Amino acid sequence: MITLDELYKLYKKCGSLTTDSRKITPRTMFFALKGERFDGNDFALEALDQGAKCAIVDRATLDAASPGVGKGSCILVENVLATLQKLAHYHRTHFDIPVLAITGTNGKTTTKELIDAVLSQKYRTMATEGNLNNHIGVPLTLMNINEKTEIAIVEMGASAPGEIASLVKIAEPTRGIVTNVGKAHLLGFGSFEGVKRTKGELYDYLRQIGGTIFYNEENEDLKGMLASRPGVVTCKYGTTRYEVSLIGRDEDSPYLSLKVHDRIIDTNLIGTYNVDNVLAAIAIGEYFEVPFSDTCKAIENYSPSNHRSQMLQTPYNTLIFDAYNANPTSMRASLDNFLQLPLENKWVILGDMLELGEDSLEEHKKIVELLQRQRSIEKIILVGREFAHAARIIRPDRVQLFTTVEQLKDHFEKQRPEGFSIFIKGSNSIRLSLLEEVL
Repeated sequence: MITLDELYKLYKKCGSLTTDSRKITPRTMFFALKGERFDGNDFALEALDQGAKCAIVDRATLDAASPGVGKGSCILVENVLATLQKLAHYHRTHFDIPVLAITGTNGKTTTKELIDAVLSQKYRTMATEGNLNNHIGVPLTLMNINEKTEIAIVEMGASAPGEIASLVKIAEPTRGIVTNVGKAHLLGFGSFEGVKRTKGELYDYLRQIGGTIFYNEENEDLKGMLASRPGVVTCKYGTTRYEVSLIGRDEDSPYLSLKVHDRIIDTNLIGTYNVDNVLAAIAIGEYFEVPFSDTCKAIENYSPSNHRSQMLQTPYNTLIFDAYNANPTSMRASLDNFLQLPLENKWVILGDMLELGEDSLEEHKKIVELLQRQRSIEKIILVGREFAHAARIIRPDRVQLFTTVEQLKDHFEKQRPEGFSIFIKGSNSIRLSLLEEVL
């Protein structure tokens, strides 16, 4: 078996790695990961044929095809994923730089991108791409740190206890932030207390090493989590500390504008719930001595993507997409914000909130009841079995039910609505993003 040090030296010669056999570049290192519907070992020889320097495999039959470490070789290890994680950790230990870990129930990716925008005004940063924030994504992110990187920003997600603890062992962050805690992935966490314990694993690690924790001092859940961990090093932020007030940009603008100290910041974000994300970026920029004017400029220039708090104007309708993820906490916050926006002819399209376990029916019923009380919404469209079950119990008016987004898409292709302001939110796997092309 190859040693970790030998593998790392080989990686340095390769200069890059991939887990996707469709993205082979000359002399790259291919990691043959297993998934629910595929086994990377099946594509190892194909990767070598396409020019990979080596393929890291954990199926012995492949190793026999080309033994040893050399051009176009398969390298046998006990477990490919564990090897990738060990290599990423080993790579990270070669860099004495600030590593900021970001986790939380809502707002992780937006906060990460805002922080990256702010810190990159002064530093050469490396940040998680998209939401590569799990047991595979974090190692891949860490491997992007190089000699030019001055600060690394690493997003961490979790759906079960112990997952944040395992990720911080790989990444060894020096600073961290939990954006918030809420009801999400309850099927894995078991309860809201389970959510707090798991997100708090980042606090536990930083407390152990004396790393700085950034937190919203007005969030009672976070305050309680920190109070049970005496001795932590903290950096606080909040609306009172920064003298924040919300500013109306103009009558028709749905975008968030806020006054921080004496400076007005006009953002491209939809939703007052993004105030916390903006303040987190301001606090971390301040901590790393980014000039406040540069911080404000970076926040104003940031535009969300991937259907996260994103406003799209099509030839037919105004779409407010927040369809990358959904849980009861974020669903209520974003619905409350949509109801307050200065828009006319409002529709709501919601997809199921997944992984809520035994709380699922009750949480979906609460959302349907909330919608039923809002007479300003002209039409409510619900997609998925969970919402359908809840709606059949409550029997609300103004509601159309669809089992899948494909059914709804077919419906709109035959009868496209025009002239509406449509809020769209649901769990990513419901795939509400497909509606963009027909609305």
